[in-house]
Amino acid sequence: MKLFQRKERNGAGFSGAVPKHIAIIMDGNGRWAKKRGLPRSAGHSAGSNTFRNIATFAESIGVEYLTVYAFSTENWKRPKDEVDAIMGLLVKYLHEAIDEIKKGKVRLKFFGDVTVLSDELRSLIDEAETLSKRNAGMQANICLNYGGRDELVRACRALAREASENGLDPDSIDEQMVSDHLFSAGIPDPELVIRPGGEHRSSNFLMWQSSYSEFYFTDVLWPDFTKNDLLKAIEYFNSRDRRFGGVKNQ
Repeated sequence: MKLFQRKERNGAGFSGAVPKHIAIIMDGNGRWAKKRGLPRSAGHSAGSNTFRNIATFAESIGVEYLTVYAFSTENWKRPKDEVDAIMGLLVKYLHEAIDEIKKGKVRLKFFGDVTVLSDELRSLIDEAETLSKRNAGMQANICLNYGGRDELVRACRALAREASENGLDPDSIDEQMVSDHLFSAGIPDPELVIRPGGEHRSSNFLMWQSSYSEFYFTDVLWPDFTKNDLLKAIEYFNSRDRRFGGVKNQ
């Protein structure tokens, strides 16, 4: 019996357990554009459309949380025109998303340090998260100016302040307390992490939360990623024997 059985989806060409929480490293936008002789910004635009399509499909098959890596703490090293294009796409996406949120169709949450973003982006993020609180359905978590190591450092600092200012006993700190100080506090860990684009590394993504996630890697570049690719990843998830450090029953 599968641990995370959700819904049977024979009509979608798939039958089996649907992970409650799927995370995706949206990789390959720049290479997709280069292969077509286009500017990297065109790849990011195509990747943004793919995110919309995959998010819609993921919700339709019963995924409850979808977390995507949109912009890392290291991505600031990229050329300024590329960074500006990404930020412009985020503004465009948030305007569209807020319209959908107002209709009760979308829930958004952002992981990462958004304090360094433009006033316009911060205002849109705040509006989107505030409006989302009244909605049901799948929650999309957007990792923006996010890094797994930075997240853990922030959690450590917060716990250190509690120890210094409020008398928290350092010996009482456990895994749950650390989890409660992460951007993802209150959200179940991802059961499946997908990385398109051909790279086989986590790239500082959800380092704490993905400790027992199943990882699925594919050479498909993110703008070319389809619902069938998502189903392949879920099928792989179903093929795994998830023991969480234990052993099979004899």
